[in-house]
Amino acid sequence: MTVTELVSYEDALSSYDPVMGLEVHVELGTRTKMFCGCSTGLGADANSQTCPTCLGLPGSLPVVNATGVESAIRIGLALNCEIAEWCRFARKNYFYPDMPKNFQTSQYDEPIAYEGHLDVQLEDGEVFRVDIERAHMEEDTGKSTHVGGATGRIHGASHSLLDYNRAGIPLIEIVTKPITGAGARAPEVAKAYVAELRELIKALGVSEARMEMGQMRCDVNLSLRPQGTERFGTRSETKNVNSLRSVERAARFEIQRHAAVLGGGGTIVQETRHFHEEDGSTTSGRVKEEAEDYRYFPEPDLVPVAPSREWVEELRAGLPELPRLRRNRLREEWGISQFEMQSALNAGAVGLIVATIDAGAPADQARKWWMGELARRANEEDVELAALPISPEQVARVCELVAEGSLNDKLARQTIEGVLAGEGGPDDVVAKRGLKVVSDEGALGAAVDAAIAENAAVADKIRGGKVAAAGALVGAVMKATRGQADAARVRELILEKLGVEG
Repeated sequence: MTVTELVSYEDALSSYDPVMGLEVHVELGTRTKMFCGCSTGLGADANSQTCPTCLGLPGSLPVVNATGVESAIRIGLALNCEIAEWCRFARKNYFYPDMPKNFQTSQYDEPIAYEGHLDVQLEDGEVFRVDIERAHMEEDTGKSTHVGGATGRIHGASHSLLDYNRAGIPLIEIVTKPITGAGARAPEVAKAYVAELRELIKALGVSEARMEMGQMRCDVNLSLRPQGTERFGTRSETKNVNSLRSVERAARFEIQRHAAVLGGGGTIVQETRHFHEEDGSTTSGRVKEEAEDYRYFPEPDLVPVAPSREWVEELRAGLPELPRLRRNRLREEWGISQFEMQSALNAGAVGLIVATIDAGAPADQARKWWMGELARRANEEDVELAALPISPEQVARVCELVAEGSLNDKLARQTIEGVLAGEGGPDDVVAKRGLKVVSDEGALGAAVDAAIAENAAVADKIRGGKVAAAGALVGAVMKATRGQADAARVRELILEKLGVEG
């Protein structure tokens, strides 16, 4: 099925109702792996962070990472889940080269957390509740690199390289219940859910949740059912989608693809699919297994996990303010609309604005610079806002220089430009570039006198009552001072010298 064969999104929704299920894997930020003491640090040489346990060598025995269990409970609590009083691990049996033990240590019918929900806010302010079926602990697989093909996938490759450094890194898999009732907004709901979940995970401090680095990835399960019916259709599962935009695009594409297949009299195959960033399409991977194909059975080498109720309540009491509640509080404090807050969230600016305010900047000024000049620069350079080489403290200093009259907006933009160019902090840039506002009354007066003399006709208009014409003289003075004059003070001086009331 190619893109050109898809039915339109509107036609798909006129006949079918989408049903989604989202499975999100989160790599926990523990120092060591889930069942052994190997480091989880990034950037090490291939296969240098392995041991007999994570390689599955005979005679090795796993030990549960206590911090991993604590992180799982905190995630479950933040998702409004019940926390199991007793649960255990299971072996999920399958053979694939990146799983050195030939099974994955996971949880099957006894997860650590279950029966929860997460409320997500869509861009127009509507709140949609996503029900959570379970959040369970497991370990990550290794990494396969396929060499010699054109696509980087195994098909067409001449050989594959295996790195087991990632094998055994702690994962939490968060599985939703079937998401129904979203209709045409299903892709938007999927994106909003993953975005909210990412913010929650980061707020808990259990993972950086950087999707571009694989620390958080989403499997998008989707099926269609004819409008007015209750029975679910056959689902497809688009694997390892690693950006918010791609989650939305994958859901939208699959709705259109399913509708085209069903509308043409075809049958949906239950399979995994690959998502392609370049055009937003998906292609077939492999036929999807059922649970029984994995031959789950309890892990005999690990004792059950039985968190005490006292510990669970202690962890509950220590949860931070959750992201949606925090955003609502900040929105009221800042006096902005839901749309403005959503824009700041979409830009990845909320935390940066908060940090800038904490460094002493007024809220409106912090928002102005991060959502204006800095957002523009990030878009031009195609980088995340937080990746710009300027800190909230430096932005706050720019705001302070403007407030004290040392900079105007034009000079502040030049100062920020210098900081981004690596010329030092705001004060260094101001000094090196000579950017301070001309505040000497004598120098300003001379510049105003020169502008009046050179623009006598404009001055006569102002004397005649056309005060708006003063803008031309202000512009002349600003040009003469290289933009370093206080425009408001310049206008005052012009009117004073011409004997006109402002």
